[in-house]
Amino acid sequence: MSKAHGRNTVVTVAAKDISPFCKTSSFEVGGDVHETTGYGVDDKGKAGGLRETKFTAGGLYDNTVLVGPRIVLKPLVMTTAVVTRKVEGTGTGKPLDTFNAVVSKYVETNPVDDMVTWSAEFEIDGPVVTTAQP
Repeated sequence: MSKAHGRNTVVTVAAKDISPFCKTSSFEVGGDVHETTGYGVDDKGKAGGLRETKFTAGGLYDNTVLVGPRIVLKPLVMTTAVVTRKVEGTGTGKPLDTFNAVVSKYVETNPVDDMVTWSAEFEIDGPVVTTAQP
């Protein structure tokens, strides 16, 4: 079994690489489950429905760069952008996830005793296309 280290993850939003500012990201696939139970049975029946996929990212705030999270993500809130995710890093044959997502939330957190951080939530619109990197 091959393992992958999180430090190699690459995330781009609207063709801007925000990876250097990310400390965490999460890719979540779930969906609707419908009850199909009819009369006369003792156990519930279930059927899968539509998938719902979400993506989140967060990290350290940096106001000295032209492609930092604040500059890239804040103007995109409530708009759709292309997001790419390379969970194993860059390299031939490694997975590449590409999807359209509405940037639903951008948050900056300013603790008195620590560094300023940011986080963002993305609601994925349509399918996630997974390919091997060339």
